[in-house]
Amino acid sequence: MRMNYVVLYVDDTEICRQFWLEQVGMIEKGRIQVGDFAVVKVGFADQPFSFELVPLAMMADNPDGLDLATPSVALHADDLEAAHAELVARGVTAVDIGEHGGVRSFAFSDPEGRWFAVTG
Repeated sequence: MRMNYVVLYVDDTEICRQFWLEQVGMIEKGRIQVGDFAVVKVGFADQPFSFELVPLAMMADNPDGLDLATPSVALHADDLEAAHAELVARGVTAVDIGEHGGVRSFAFSDPEGRWFAVTG
């Protein structure tokens, strides 16, 4: 697995996007529309890592019970099934692989209950 992105839950996606682009020097690496909400990825041009700016309002029902004050870390695995099986075999608590917003992924937790996503 490798680092993919970190989700920052934000009040105003556009204000945060402008901050990271104009003041920090990142570029916009992607944007998806989820209903009325824009989710924007920003990062440095010479690095694959990015922040994903997710509107807090989009998470209003928060079905996974995420602590929205804490950034969510997303990892990437080329073989999602193998990564899932390996973590479970090592005793890690993980949910089944599913599709979320058109992306196949699963989540696992650390001993203190923080959740991490793995995308494929």
